[in-house]
Amino acid sequence: MALLSAGITEYAKRAFLYRWNLLAFLGATAVALMSPFPDAILPLVAAAELVYLAGLVSNNRFRQAIDAEIHQTNTQQTAATTQRSLQDVVAGFPFEARTRFEQLRSRCLEMRAIAQGVRGRQQPAGDDSNTQALDRMLWVFLRLLTSQQYLQRFLEKTSEVEIRNRMKEAETKLKSQASSDERIKRSLEDSLLVQQQRLDNFGKAKLNLDYVRVELDRIEAKIQAITEAAVNRQDPDFLTSQIDSVSESMQFTEKAIDELQQLTGIVDEMQAPPVILEADLGQVQR
Repeated sequence: MALLSAGITEYAKRAFLYRWNLLAFLGATAVALMSPFPDAILPLVAAAELVYLAGLVSNNRFRQAIDAEIHQTNTQQTAATTQRSLQDVVAGFPFEARTRFEQLRSRCLEMRAIAQGVRGRQQPAGDDSNTQALDRMLWVFLRLLTSQQYLQRFLEKTSEVEIRNRMKEAETKLKSQASSDERIKRSLEDSLLVQQQRLDNFGKAKLNLDYVRVELDRIEAKIQAITEAAVNRQDPDFLTSQIDSVSESMQFTEKAIDELQQLTGIVDEMQAPPVILEADLGQVQR
């Protein structure tokens, strides 16, 4: 994978701040200042430093090393930020949802360890495509739990009875309106329309919550079935092939989650599946 260039300014900065160059430059500057001819020697020191910087910045190996160093630093920072975000998401779940996710994740880790033991090999944690495939399914499961949480909060804070009562009140006032003032009629009609929209949104939220619950059960069962079946398979890529076989349904689920997020106002900070199996998410408080 090609790394992004850090830029000439960053290369020059790194070259100048290299400890041996900095020591030599400061030492030469000090000697020049203490010499009888500082006005003549200081320009020579500056010229030598410019030649050094130009030569190092133009060196392809040096630029590649700086690019790799910056890329590694950014990757580590991104991983740390992602892990904190995951910890915050899981910690924000109600006890039941948090426990459900942690138990499913633990089940995946157990079955993966057993499958590797049966095949007589131990892959480095997080290096195999199976882990990435499971991370994707767990990420979908986690997003579904988040959608469920927000939908449940919405329904708990919204009263269908109160909405219907307001609708009846607006209908009654509209029917009994004897005034010829069109402004009052339009206001009542608009109130009735708003309450109808609220009722429609409430109904959609109930249907969406039912869908999320069914999908959570389906994804959970699918993950458990795939990881358990992998124990009796010798094919090291069995998990990946099985998860790929349900990719179409996964894409449909992810699209549905995106639509739910637009309705609930949820915005994922992490659009791509993060590392979940190997992440330090802490223990569920029981």
